[in-house]
Amino acid sequence: MLEDSNRRDRLSQFVDLARIYRKWTKVQTAQALGREPSKVVPESGNPKLDLVVGLADALDWDIGDVAEGIWKDEAEEYVKVEETAARGFAVLDREAIEAHRAGDYRRMTELARALLLAAQTGGERATAANRLAGAYDGLGRYTKALAALQRGLGEPGVPTHVRVMLEVNLANAHYTLWHLVESSAVAEGLVARFHSRQPESRAERVVHAFGHYVRGQSQRRMVESDPLSANEHAECARVDLELAAKAYTSLSEEFDDPSYAAVSNTCAGAIIECDAALGLIDPLKAAETLSLGLEQVIDVAAYPPGDWLESYGWCAVFGCNVALRGLSGAELHRFMAIFSNKAAEIAERTDNWSMRERAFTFEHLRRQRMNESLGYSTDWLLDDEDIRTVAGTMGRFPSFRETGWRILENARSLHTA
Repeated sequence: MLEDSNRRDRLSQFVDLARIYRKWTKVQTAQALGREPSKVVPESGNPKLDLVVGLADALDWDIGDVAEGIWKDEAEEYVKVEETAARGFAVLDREAIEAHRAGDYRRMTELARALLLAAQTGGERATAANRLAGAYDGLGRYTKALAALQRGLGEPGVPTHVRVMLEVNLANAHYTLWHLVESSAVAEGLVARFHSRQPESRAERVVHAFGHYVRGQSQRRMVESDPLSANEHAECARVDLELAAKAYTSLSEEFDDPSYAAVSNTCAGAIIECDAALGLIDPLKAAETLSLGLEQVIDVAAYPPGDWLESYGWCAVFGCNVALRGLSGAELHRFMAIFSNKAAEIAERTDNWSMRERAFTFEHLRRQRMNESLGYSTDWLLDDEDIRTVAGTMGRFPSFRETGWRILENARSLHTA
């Protein structure tokens, strides 16, 4: 088959590349890869895992990059994208925006790849990279979104408005992946644009507000990741989040856009978490306040997915943080059950992988605390859909993988399947 032949050729290229990179002879290359010199490349073109790992080690590449290079049918993919690209950059860009609005992120991915091929200038390539990042973000493929944004920012001659959008999305991608130092630094750059003047246009005001939002949320997360400086992080977070809340409220009122009001609500919930961390409000009172806000979404299935529902989900996440840091005994387990269950429900309703990661992490921590208090382990029953979701979350968040394996190893359904 042509496909097998193409794969064998690509695999041979990898072997030759490793030989040249390491300055090996053909015999040395075969020995390093654990193969006989005449049988390094299998006739089927499908290498065993140890060969992929060996090539990755020899080339100093990631295993996934080697695997993608071997199995991806680049010729077929190129022809498909080239045909789409022939429709022209402007047409494809409009279609990509429409796909994004419709939530058709797989279609948007195809269009963005065609955009990259149709692009003629650095600005157009940067725009295409931003569209590709948006598609990956919608699919929850945050590391790929990050790479696309970095690619776009590396293009020459990028117009200021395109560069700013790339930086906005870059800050968010870093924050989503828990790259908190990086997200804070990029957000600082967004805020710094307006140190010498006030933002004027709607777009500038949104960028300014978002810079404060991401920097504040990053500092809030650092309360947990850097406990030795917890108070400093909480104080900085509170300042930024108050500024963001005020800015988004103003935008919502002026432009009659409920999405801005939803972000302001998220800021308000995050401020409650910061206040509890700083001792400005009793943790139990903070948990009760956040729980009361969730009464708006008792029936998640009946609530339309969108910015407001997502905001309530993040408020449930903030509630989990408050409970874990400040509550104990029955109150801890009661509020953790309320908040983690609500976050999980909203994550499913909104198809939000970042929120799924938080929900599973919190449920894992809740069960750990419960097992410690009981003195024995309780069963965590996961159905096939739960296991698929855990696996998907592990793929999207490297920092979650250890927790994910612990969940799967302790899940009764995994052992009885």
